[in-house]
Amino acid sequence: MKRLIALLRSPWTWLSVAVLAMLLVFLVWPVLNILSASVLARDDAGQSGWHILISDPRYLRAIGNTLLLGAGVTVLAAGIGVPLAYLTARHHYPGKALVSILPLITLVIPEVIGAQTWLMILGNNGVLTRALRDGLGLDPPSFYGWPGLLTVMTFTYYAYIYIGTLAAIRGFDSQLEEAAQSLGTSPPVSRFKVMAPVVMPAILASALLVFTMVVGNFATSMILGHRVELLSVLTYQASVSETGSDPVMQSTLATTSISLVMLALFLQRWIVSRGRYEITQGRGAPETPMRGPRGAAMACAALVVMGMSMLPLGTLAVGAFTRAHGPVMRWGEWTIAHLERVLVNAPAPVVNSIGYAGAATLIAIAFSTLASYLIVKKRNLLTPWLDYLSAIPLALSGTVIGIGLLMTFGHGAFDLSGTASLIVLAYIVRRLPFGVRNASSTLFNLPDSIEEASVSLGVPPFTSFLKVVLPLMAPAIAAAAVLTWTTTVSELSASVIVYSPGHETLPIQIFRLIDSGLMAQASAYGLVLITVILAPVLLATRVFRIRLFA
Repeated sequence: MKRLIALLRSPWTWLSVAVLAMLLVFLVWPVLNILSASVLARDDAGQSGWHILISDPRYLRAIGNTLLLGAGVTVLAAGIGVPLAYLTARHHYPGKALVSILPLITLVIPEVIGAQTWLMILGNNGVLTRALRDGLGLDPPSFYGWPGLLTVMTFTYYAYIYIGTLAAIRGFDSQLEEAAQSLGTSPPVSRFKVMAPVVMPAILASALLVFTMVVGNFATSMILGHRVELLSVLTYQASVSETGSDPVMQSTLATTSISLVMLALFLQRWIVSRGRYEITQGRGAPETPMRGPRGAAMACAALVVMGMSMLPLGTLAVGAFTRAHGPVMRWGEWTIAHLERVLVNAPAPVVNSIGYAGAATLIAIAFSTLASYLIVKKRNLLTPWLDYLSAIPLALSGTVIGIGLLMTFGHGAFDLSGTASLIVLAYIVRRLPFGVRNASSTLFNLPDSIEEASVSLGVPPFTSFLKVVLPLMAPAIAAAAVLTWTTTVSELSASVIVYSPGHETLPIQIFRLIDSGLMAQASAYGLVLITVILAPVLLATRVFRIRLFA
């Protein structure tokens, strides 16, 4: 009884209740609305969404195509990321320093810009396509459909497998490999039998992460999908056509997407739990220089991958200053008219993006810092639920989050439609796990004795948190804020569902211009978007020395 009274008197208990209530209202409630609508909603003929899904071959093809695309991109991304990670971890070669910017490239190029710039190169009116057609008389196949989807998504997501594999190889104790070789095992066999089993869980976990991202991908699928029916595209189209009337298929397709991603995440956790190899001490393998024709060929291959990764940024910069007549770009003719339009004549998307992303970042970081502190340092009956619920957005695509928020807060007593609040809310929910995971990782390394010493000196618990714990968390909070900002300001899949006229952001404006074929104007907006993303990253890493990719 005394324990219960003490628990009820604790301010941390009531803060846990408040945080839990916020998660239930803004996260769980929208998801439940989607799940319940997929079961209860009926169309005009009285059919449920699941009956329509099973009976309509188009939806079954979309599910099959989505799974096939996810598997194909994952295999191709692993085929690039794993060898590149091994090359980087074990060898030294010319241009290796460029590979260190891989995480930055992945971060600063939004998917909508990646799809756009590849179209500017290989699309029907792309610069390379026109050169092959006009200069050599060749008729290259269309980049739309499977070729474009596989190419763009592979070069968008391979860095995730590269980063996970690189960390695993660098953490492997090379003395185990040397011991196997001392027993007469050849170097290739020792790597295969000793190092591969230790590294494989990290590779598989990263590969499944890529698979979930492909399943939820909206921008690339929508721009390049063409006649390839995909789950994310059909979900968006159902939302656009049925919002406010009969949301049967949007909820059913959204539930299907949730099920696929959750299945992949459960499989990922099972794989990680099976990898019980643990390196307690030892040293990594020394880097050896690449020599001979074979070394030169491998180094060239790595630099080609880097060049392909940098291609969208270069194309975007050129396109922003290229003169255009409607959808036709006049390569080699230069103008600043597109940037003048963005910065002077039509700056609303820029202002909206900065304002909405800034507000969402501040709210998300404040909320996630408090939630992580409760989860790690002030455990009670509610904090495990806070931990579980804060991870739910990892299993939701942006399209699903947008649909859930619109179904919940787009009408009735809590109507937020037509306001910027719904976009900010979508940003916060979408990126919540970023802040919680970053702050929690730091709190696990802070001993409780520091805070307890402050309280024992008469400082109230909440004041101790503000004056003792919070300053120690500052580097992690700053890193989480920058990462939240960069991913929020480039967010499209959720915001394109919930936005209303007058509240267009940079990604939405770019998406609309691409849909109209106005690539030069889209490039100008894209260049501004990259600048808005890159400026705080450079400020954090170069001026304040914050380790964003630690």
